Amino acid sequence: MTSTAEEYDVIVLGAGPTGENVADRTVAAGLRTVIVEAELVGGECSYWACMPSKALLRPVAALADARAVAGSREAVGDGRLDPAAVLARRDSFASHWSDDGQVRWLRDTGIELVRGHGRLAGERTVTVEAEDGTERVLTARHAVAVCTGSRPVLPGHVPGLADAHPWTNREATGSPAVPGRLAVVGGGVVGVEMATAWRALGSEVVLLVRGGALLPRMEPFAGELVAEGLREAGVDVRFGTEVGSLERADGSGPVTLTLGDGSVLTVDEVLYATGRAPRTADIGLEQVGLKPGDWLEVDDSCTVLGVDGGWLYAAGDVNHRALLTHQGKYQARITGAAIAARAQGRPLDTARWGAHAASADLAGAPQVVFTQPEVAAVGLTLAAAEEAGLRVKAVDHDLGAVAGASLYGDDYRGRARVVFDLDREVLVGACLVGPGVAELLHSATVAVVGEVPIDRLWHAVPAYPTMSEVWLRLLEGCRG
Repeated sequence: MTSTAEEYDVIVLGAGPTGENVADRTVAAGLRTVIVEAELVGGECSYWACMPSKALLRPVAALADARAVAGSREAVGDGRLDPAAVLARRDSFASHWSDDGQVRWLRDTGIELVRGHGRLAGERTVTVEAEDGTERVLTARHAVAVCTGSRPVLPGHVPGLADAHPWTNREATGSPAVPGRLAVVGGGVVGVEMATAWRALGSEVVLLVRGGALLPRMEPFAGELVAEGLREAGVDVRFGTEVGSLERADGSGPVTLTLGDGSVLTVDEVLYATGRAPRTADIGLEQVGLKPGDWLEVDDSCTVLGVDGGWLYAAGDVNHRALLTHQGKYQARITGAAIAARAQGRPLDTARWGAHAASADLAGAPQVVFTQPEVAAVGLTLAAAEEAGLRVKAVDHDLGAVAGASLYGDDYRGRARVVFDLDREVLVGACLVGPGVAELLHSATVAVVGEVPIDRLWHAVPAYPTMSEVWLRLLEGCRG
């Protein structure tokens, strides 16, 4: 094995959106920066998560929107989605799993790229093993940022699971063909979104949920309305169901699932959407006194705790603060600013809402679930606010009773809730469910993260007739 040694100002492990944004900020600050990546530049979001999944889901929403309004409903009739066209569009959104465009962006931005598997080898030192076995030793004058993201978790106790070759999010978003029968295990975001997409493309879908609700981290009515929408679309939603074992005899034929109640289910593919784990098992954490495979605990500047010297950072999924691409990019902006400040000898501003504090992670991370209906949420649920000891009340409103929503669909069904802090008179959470609510979420995020007083929000007048008028009804409930 040969090795070479090279010095940079900043080394970034992982070239997903988070790593790219850290590098963009440090290069803009005049710091020579290199990204280390073993897979595709652009990461999980670009090729196996956000972009391809939303490309699969957008045609579902577009067709539903057309059917919701008289006139366009007659134009589309009982037509179905064209699977070949949807999958071809999905492929284009994933750049046909080529990272040439992302690599050009790195080069044009001034970010250097080293291909291979990066591992920490000590303070400010990273070794990179290339596919051909050669090794490069990189050292950083100022910082190393771990932005390696997360991976899907498969349960280790289910007999036959490995031999059944289950789908994870990668196969679910990248399959070149529509499975005739699909079992989805898990009632979280990936599970409900992929059940929505593949059912609309023609699969017979069974959704198997161990607990009693979908989207358990959101307001209960969100999961209830999504379950209703899935069932109306033809998805067989089963609660209180566990998979006892799986069998795929020849490695490529149908999969037989034996369920906890002894019943048997046969499908062509099975998707496990049962959680995520950090990609930290083989990045050399033991060399800096940390445990391989753990989430990396950080302070608000995304500096890793338990490592002396303030040189190691972790941003994005890997720190477990908010497993969302947009929050990872937000953390990257904070991380890049903190690295630049330390490199220039400036003190960090880590007070709440300071330039080097990822305060919004805790105040309210917005999230959209692109099902039918959509779910958009930010901040605390009612239950979480009460558990935190806040004196709050929930204000609910029927979105279908808002003029703008009724124009959006002839039989619009949806619900909105805000969680109102009675002592501070600000919103600490919001949840909206219904067609098109994703575009309402940023206004809720501004209200929650900005801690805008209710008396000031009262003067932010929504345009008529739009769904945003729901804010009038919600604020009336807070003031009354």
